[in-house]
Amino acid sequence: MTAKRSRVGAAALGAALLPAAALAEGTLTISVYSFAQDEFQEIVYDPFMEICDCEIVVETGNSVERLAKIEANKDAPVIDMAVLSTHDALGAARKGLLAPIDVTSLKNHDKLYDIAKDPLGDNLGVGYTFYATSIVYRSDKVTVESWADLLSPELAGNVALPDVTTNQGPPALYMIGEAMGDADYSLSAPIEEVAAHADDIVTFYVRSSQLAQLMQQEEIWAAPVGRFAWASFKDNGLSMAWATPTEGQTGGMNVMVMTANNGNEDLATRFMDFWLSTEVQTKLAEALVDSPANAEVVVSDEIADNLTYGAETVASLKLLPPDVILDQRETWLDQWNSKVMK
Repeated sequence: MTAKRSRVGAAALGAALLPAAALAEGTLTISVYSFAQDEFQEIVYDPFMEICDCEIVVETGNSVERLAKIEANKDAPVIDMAVLSTHDALGAARKGLLAPIDVTSLKNHDKLYDIAKDPLGDNLGVGYTFYATSIVYRSDKVTVESWADLLSPELAGNVALPDVTTNQGPPALYMIGEAMGDADYSLSAPIEEVAAHADDIVTFYVRSSQLAQLMQQEEIWAAPVGRFAWASFKDNGLSMAWATPTEGQTGGMNVMVMTANNGNEDLATRFMDFWLSTEVQTKLAEALVDSPANAEVVVSDEIADNLTYGAETVASLKLLPPDVILDQRETWLDQWNSKVMK
Protein backbone atom coordinates (compact mmCIF):
# COMPACT_ATOMS: atom_id res chain seq x y z
CA MET A 1 0.00 0.00 0.00
CA THR A 2 1.60 3.25 -1.07
CA ALA A 3 -0.91 5.69 0.40
CA LYS A 4 -0.51 5.55 4.17
CA ARG A 5 -2.78 7.50 6.45
CA SER A 6 -4.92 7.13 9.53
CA ARG A 7 -8.55 8.08 9.63
CA VAL A 8 -9.78 9.31 12.97
CA GLY A 9 -13.43 9.77 13.87
CA ALA A 10 -16.01 9.08 16.54
CA ALA A 11 -17.23 6.12 14.50
CA ALA A 12 -14.56 5.95 11.79
CA LEU A 13 -17.10 6.96 9.16
CA GLY A 14 -14.57 6.56 6.40
CA ALA A 15 -14.06 2.90 7.29
CA ALA A 16 -17.78 2.29 7.09
CA LEU A 17 -17.89 3.67 3.55
CA LEU A 18 -15.13 1.43 2.21
CA PRO A 19 -15.72 -2.14 1.03
CA ALA A 20 -14.39 -4.85 3.31
CA ALA A 21 -11.77 -5.93 0.79
CA ALA A 22 -10.19 -2.47 0.82
CA LEU A 23 -9.64 -2.72 4.55
CA ALA A 24 -8.61 -6.34 4.77
CA GLU A 25 -4.97 -6.24 3.69
CA GLY A 26 -2.45 -3.94 5.34
CA THR A 27 -5.02 -2.11 7.48
CA LEU A 28 -5.17 -2.07 11.26
CA THR A 29 -8.33 -0.86 12.99
CA ILE A 30 -7.87 0.29 16.56
CA SER A 31 -10.30 1.51 19.22
CA VAL A 32 -8.91 4.14 21.59
CA TYR A 33 -9.84 6.96 23.94
CA SER A 34 -10.54 10.24 22.19
CA PHE A 35 -8.09 12.43 24.12
CA ALA A 36 -4.71 13.62 22.76
CA GLN A 37 -5.31 12.20 19.30
CA ASP A 38 -3.13 14.84 17.62
CA GLU A 39 -0.21 13.73 19.78
CA PHE A 40 -0.90 10.04 19.20
CA GLN A 41 -1.08 10.71 15.46
CA GLU A 42 2.36 12.33 15.48
CA ILE A 43 4.10 10.03 17.96
CA VAL A 44 2.48 6.64 17.38
CA TYR A 45 0.27 6.29 14.30
CA ASP A 46 2.25 8.09 11.59
CA PRO A 47 5.66 6.62 12.51
CA PHE A 48 4.23 3.09 12.69
CA MET A 49 2.54 3.45 9.30
CA GLU A 50 5.88 4.44 7.81
CA ILE A 51 7.47 1.32 9.25
CA CYS A 52 4.73 -1.16 8.39
CA ASP A 53 3.66 0.35 5.04
CA CYS A 54 0.11 -0.07 6.23
CA GLU A 55 -2.90 2.02 7.14
CA ILE A 56 -4.35 2.63 10.59
CA VAL A 57 -8.05 3.28 11.04
CA VAL A 58 -8.67 4.93 14.40
CA GLU A 59 -12.04 4.70 16.12
CA THR A 60 -12.64 6.81 19.21
CA GLY A 61 -15.38 7.15 21.78
CA ASN A 62 -16.17 6.45 25.39
CA SER A 63 -15.64 3.01 26.84
CA VAL A 64 -19.32 2.03 26.79
CA GLU A 65 -19.68 2.86 23.10
CA ARG A 66 -16.46 1.16 22.09
CA LEU A 67 -17.13 -2.00 24.08
CA ALA A 68 -20.65 -2.19 22.65
CA LYS A 69 -19.27 -2.11 19.12
CA ILE A 70 -16.73 -4.84 19.87
CA GLU A 71 -19.47 -7.03 21.36
CA ALA A 72 -21.94 -6.35 18.55
CA ASN A 73 -19.36 -7.54 16.02
CA LYS A 74 -18.09 -10.49 18.03
CA ASP A 75 -18.67 -13.00 15.20
CA ALA A 76 -17.07 -10.79 12.54
CA PRO A 77 -14.68 -8.40 14.33
CA VAL A 78 -14.27 -4.91 12.91
CA ILE A 79 -11.76 -3.87 15.62
CA ASP A 80 -8.31 -5.50 15.77
CA MET A 81 -6.99 -4.05 19.02
CA ALA A 82 -8.25 -1.68 21.68
CA VAL A 83 -7.10 0.17 24.76
CA LEU A 84 -9.28 -0.04 27.86
CA SER A 85 -9.17 0.22 31.63
CA THR A 86 -8.23 -3.04 33.32
CA HIS A 87 -11.75 -3.71 34.60
CA ASP A 88 -13.41 -2.91 31.26
CA ALA A 89 -10.90 -5.20 29.56
CA LEU A 90 -11.63 -8.00 32.02
CA GLY A 91 -15.34 -7.53 31.43
CA ALA A 92 -14.74 -7.94 27.69
CA ALA A 93 -12.62 -11.03 28.33
CA ARG A 94 -15.39 -12.62 30.38
CA LYS A 95 -17.70 -12.22 27.38
CA GLY A 96 -15.22 -14.01 25.13
CA LEU A 97 -14.37 -10.85 23.18
CA LEU A 98 -10.59 -10.98 23.68
CA ALA A 99 -7.75 -13.29 22.68
CA PRO A 100 -4.46 -13.80 24.52
CA ILE A 101 -1.58 -11.66 23.30
CA ASP A 102 1.53 -13.49 22.13
CA VAL A 103 3.87 -11.72 24.51
CA THR A 104 6.82 -13.74 23.17
CA SER A 105 6.46 -11.59 20.04
CA LEU A 106 6.67 -8.37 22.08
CA LYS A 107 10.37 -7.57 22.30
CA ASN A 108 9.55 -4.69 24.64
CA HIS A 109 7.50 -6.80 27.05
CA ASP A 110 10.44 -7.46 29.39
CA LYS A 111 11.03 -3.71 29.66
CA LEU A 112 7.67 -3.13 31.34
CA TYR A 113 7.16 -2.70 35.06
CA ASP A 114 6.00 -5.99 36.50
CA ILE A 115 2.50 -4.70 37.28
CA ALA A 116 1.99 -3.96 33.55
CA LYS A 117 3.16 -7.29 32.12
CA ASP A 118 0.03 -9.37 32.75
CA PRO A 119 -2.50 -7.37 34.77
CA LEU A 120 -5.52 -9.43 33.64
CA GLY A 121 -3.95 -12.87 33.73
CA ASP A 122 -3.56 -15.30 30.82
CA ASN A 123 -1.87 -12.50 28.81
CA LEU A 124 -5.26 -11.04 27.91
CA GLY A 125 -3.92 -7.51 28.27
CA VAL A 126 -0.68 -5.57 28.47
CA GLY A 127 -0.46 -2.37 30.51
CA TYR A 128 0.80 0.62 28.52
CA THR A 129 0.14 3.40 31.02
CA PHE A 130 -1.07 3.89 34.57
CA TYR A 131 -1.68 6.74 36.95
CA ALA A 132 -1.41 7.36 40.64
CA THR A 133 -4.28 8.65 42.72
CA SER A 134 -3.43 10.59 45.85
CA ILE A 135 -4.57 13.74 47.62
CA VAL A 136 -3.98 17.23 46.29
CA TYR A 137 -4.14 19.85 49.03
CA ARG A 138 -3.49 23.44 50.09
CA SER A 139 -0.16 23.19 51.91
CA ASP A 140 -0.63 26.64 53.46
CA LYS A 141 -3.88 25.51 55.10
CA VAL A 142 -3.36 21.90 56.17
CA THR A 143 -0.88 19.03 56.18
CA VAL A 144 -2.02 15.74 54.70
CA GLU A 145 -0.05 12.65 55.71
CA SER A 146 -2.75 9.97 55.69
CA TRP A 147 -5.90 9.12 53.78
CA ALA A 148 -7.66 9.42 57.14
CA ASP A 149 -6.88 13.15 57.10
CA LEU A 150 -9.60 13.62 54.47
CA LEU A 151 -12.18 13.12 57.23
CA SER A 152 -10.33 15.03 59.92
CA PRO A 153 -11.79 18.03 61.79
CA GLU A 154 -9.15 20.24 60.14
CA LEU A 155 -10.66 19.61 56.70
CA ALA A 156 -14.34 19.54 57.68
CA GLY A 157 -16.23 21.80 55.27
CA ASN A 158 -13.22 22.14 52.97
CA VAL A 159 -12.85 18.74 51.35
CA ALA A 160 -14.26 17.05 48.24
CA LEU A 161 -14.41 13.32 47.57
CA PRO A 162 -14.98 11.44 44.31
CA ASP A 163 -18.37 9.89 43.71
CA VAL A 164 -18.34 6.10 43.92
CA THR A 165 -19.33 5.90 40.23
CA THR A 166 -16.06 7.53 39.11
CA ASN A 167 -12.75 5.78 38.46
CA GLN A 168 -11.28 7.57 41.48
CA GLY A 169 -14.12 6.72 43.86
CA PRO A 170 -13.59 3.07 44.85
CA PRO A 171 -9.78 3.32 45.03
CA ALA A 172 -10.01 6.39 47.27
CA LEU A 173 -12.51 4.62 49.51
CA TYR A 174 -10.24 1.58 49.64
CA MET A 175 -7.35 3.74 50.82
CA ILE A 176 -9.53 5.41 53.46
CA GLY A 177 -10.34 1.89 54.60
CA GLU A 178 -6.62 1.08 54.71
CA ALA A 179 -6.09 4.08 56.96
CA MET A 180 -8.86 2.76 59.22
CA GLY A 181 -7.22 -0.66 59.39
CA ASP A 182 -9.92 -2.23 57.22
CA ALA A 183 -8.72 -3.32 53.78
CA ASP A 184 -11.81 -5.36 52.92
CA TYR A 185 -12.88 -5.03 49.30
CA SER A 186 -16.51 -4.65 50.34
CA LEU A 187 -15.64 -1.02 51.23
CA SER A 188 -18.37 -1.21 53.88
CA ALA A 189 -16.27 0.41 56.61
CA PRO A 190 -15.01 3.41 54.60
CA ILE A 191 -18.45 3.99 53.10
CA GLU A 192 -19.93 4.04 56.61
CA GLU A 193 -17.19 6.46 57.70
CA VAL A 194 -17.79 8.78 54.76
CA ALA A 195 -21.52 8.65 55.47
CA ALA A 196 -20.83 9.72 59.05
CA HIS A 197 -18.95 12.75 57.73
CA ALA A 198 -21.20 13.49 54.75
CA ASP A 199 -22.15 16.93 56.08
CA ASP A 200 -18.46 17.87 56.14
CA ILE A 201 -17.97 17.09 52.41
CA VAL A 202 -18.39 20.05 50.05
CA THR A 203 -19.23 17.81 47.09
CA PHE A 204 -18.87 14.32 45.74
CA TYR A 205 -17.34 15.19 42.40
CA VAL A 206 -17.69 13.38 39.08
CA ARG A 207 -15.10 15.33 37.04
CA SER A 208 -11.65 16.54 38.07
CA SER A 209 -12.37 19.84 36.31
CA GLN A 210 -14.91 20.52 39.07
CA LEU A 211 -12.14 20.24 41.63
CA ALA A 212 -9.84 22.65 39.85
CA GLN A 213 -12.54 25.30 39.92
CA LEU A 214 -13.46 24.68 43.56
CA MET A 215 -9.81 24.83 44.57
CA GLN A 216 -9.28 28.05 42.61
CA GLN A 217 -12.31 29.57 44.33
CA GLU A 218 -10.85 28.41 47.68
CA GLU A 219 -14.00 26.43 48.49
CA ILE A 220 -11.98 23.28 49.12
CA TRP A 221 -8.51 22.62 50.48
CA ALA A 222 -8.08 18.94 49.66
CA ALA A 223 -9.38 16.13 47.46
CA PRO A 224 -8.28 12.79 46.01
CA VAL A 225 -7.40 13.11 42.33
CA GLY A 226 -5.58 11.25 39.58
CA ARG A 227 -2.03 12.34 38.80
CA PHE A 228 -3.05 13.16 35.23
CA ALA A 229 -4.94 16.18 36.62
CA TRP A 230 -2.09 17.44 38.81
CA ALA A 231 -0.94 20.05 36.28
CA SER A 232 -4.27 21.87 36.57
CA PHE A 233 -3.68 22.33 40.30
CA LYS A 234 0.03 22.91 40.73
CA ASP A 235 0.12 26.07 38.62
CA ASN A 236 -3.08 27.68 39.93
CA GLY A 237 -1.25 30.37 41.91
CA LEU A 238 -2.02 28.80 45.28
CA SER A 239 0.21 26.79 47.60
CA MET A 240 -0.50 23.28 46.35
CA ALA A 241 1.04 19.93 47.27
CA TRP A 242 0.71 16.30 46.25
CA ALA A 243 0.42 14.01 49.27
CA THR A 244 2.49 10.88 49.77
CA PRO A 245 0.28 9.21 52.41
CA THR A 246 1.74 6.70 54.82
CA GLU A 247 -0.65 4.06 53.44
CA GLY A 248 0.64 4.59 49.89
CA GLN A 249 -1.05 5.77 46.72
CA THR A 250 -3.71 4.09 44.62
CA GLY A 251 -4.61 4.63 40.97
CA GLY A 252 -5.54 2.86 37.77
CA MET A 253 -4.10 1.24 34.68
CA ASN A 254 -5.01 1.09 31.00
CA VAL A 255 -4.22 -1.95 28.90
CA MET A 256 -3.89 -2.96 25.26
CA VAL A 257 -6.08 -5.88 24.24
CA MET A 258 -6.47 -8.11 21.18
CA THR A 259 -9.97 -8.83 19.92
CA ALA A 260 -10.74 -12.50 19.41
CA ASN A 261 -10.53 -13.97 15.91
CA ASN A 262 -9.85 -10.68 14.16
CA GLY A 263 -7.51 -12.24 11.58
CA ASN A 264 -5.05 -9.36 11.92
CA GLU A 265 -3.16 -10.56 14.98
CA ASP A 266 0.36 -10.21 13.56
CA LEU A 267 -0.04 -6.56 12.58
CA ALA A 268 -1.83 -5.74 15.85
CA THR A 269 1.00 -7.35 17.84
CA ARG A 270 3.62 -5.36 15.91
CA PHE A 271 1.69 -2.16 16.64
CA MET A 272 1.44 -2.94 20.35
CA ASP A 273 5.17 -3.62 20.49
CA PHE A 274 5.91 -0.32 18.77
CA TRP A 275 3.70 1.56 21.25
CA LEU A 276 5.51 -0.11 24.17
CA SER A 277 8.98 0.75 22.88
CA THR A 278 11.25 2.97 24.94
CA GLU A 279 11.36 5.61 22.22
CA VAL A 280 7.60 5.90 21.81
CA GLN A 281 6.83 5.71 25.52
CA THR A 282 9.44 8.41 26.15
CA LYS A 283 7.91 10.73 23.56
CA LEU A 284 4.42 10.20 24.96
CA ALA A 285 5.71 10.96 28.45
CA GLU A 286 7.53 14.10 27.30
CA ALA A 287 4.33 15.27 25.61
CA LEU A 288 2.53 14.68 28.95
CA VAL A 289 0.14 12.29 27.23
CA ASP A 290 0.77 9.08 29.19
CA SER A 291 2.83 7.96 32.14
CA PRO A 292 5.22 5.27 30.89
CA ALA A 293 4.78 1.58 31.64
CA ASN A 294 8.21 0.98 30.08
CA ALA A 295 10.71 1.04 32.95
CA GLU A 296 13.57 2.16 30.66
CA VAL A 297 11.97 5.57 30.03
CA VAL A 298 13.97 8.47 31.46
CA VAL A 299 12.53 12.00 31.57
CA SER A 300 13.51 15.27 33.22
CA ASP A 301 12.40 16.11 36.74
CA GLU A 302 10.09 18.77 35.32
CA ILE A 303 8.32 16.22 33.12
CA ALA A 304 8.31 13.57 35.84
CA ASP A 305 6.53 15.96 38.21
CA ASN A 306 3.44 15.76 35.97
CA LEU A 307 3.45 11.99 35.61
CA THR A 308 3.22 8.75 37.54
CA TYR A 309 6.89 7.99 37.04
CA GLY A 310 9.68 5.87 38.41
CA ALA A 311 10.12 2.50 40.09
CA GLU A 312 9.57 3.85 43.60
CA THR A 313 6.26 5.48 42.67
CA VAL A 314 5.08 2.43 40.78
CA ALA A 315 5.94 0.18 43.73
CA SER A 316 3.82 2.37 46.03
CA LEU A 317 0.64 1.95 43.97
CA LYS A 318 -2.10 -0.11 45.58
CA LEU A 319 -4.38 -0.84 42.63
CA LEU A 320 -7.77 -2.45 43.08
CA PRO A 321 -7.77 -5.76 41.16
CA PRO A 322 -9.97 -5.56 38.05
CA ASP A 323 -12.05 -8.58 39.09
CA VAL A 324 -12.84 -6.86 42.39
CA ILE A 325 -14.06 -3.75 40.57
CA LEU A 326 -16.25 -5.81 38.25
CA ASP A 327 -17.69 -8.04 40.94
CA GLN A 328 -18.21 -5.42 43.64
CA ARG A 329 -19.26 -2.22 41.89
CA GLU A 330 -23.01 -2.84 42.09
CA THR A 331 -22.70 -3.59 45.80
CA TRP A 332 -20.59 -0.47 46.26
CA LEU A 333 -23.21 1.64 44.49
CA ASP A 334 -26.04 0.20 46.57
CA GLN A 335 -24.18 0.91 49.80
CA TRP A 336 -23.26 4.41 48.62
CA ASN A 337 -26.83 5.30 47.69
CA SER A 338 -28.29 3.92 50.91
CA LYS A 339 -25.66 5.29 53.28
CA VAL A 340 -24.07 8.40 51.80
CA MET A 341 -26.66 9.81 49.38
CA LYS A 342 -29.74 9.10 51.46
